[in-house]
Amino acid sequence: MSARSEPADARVTLYSRPGCHLCDDARVVVDAVCAELGESYAEVSIDDDPELTRRFGEEIPVTFVDGRQHDFWRVDAARLRAALQR
Repeated sequence: MSARSEPADARVTLYSRPGCHLCDDARVVVDAVCAELGESYAEVSIDDDPELTRRFGEEIPVTFVDGRQHDFWRVDAARLRAALQR
């Protein structure tokens, strides 16, 4: 399993919420790709921040790579891997 860290320390941030099945699926992909490439990721619950809830609402999970939005709803392993290898 890859190391989780604070959002500022991680190249990948996964915005999610508890009980979200798409978030569970995304977490598996993010964890596997980050472990493969030796990267860390951070997971942030949008339920803990009203601004994040407003911003992302029903588009979760949302992934960011290097501070830029990468995907939402689904995470494609090949696309995430390519973004991390740039």
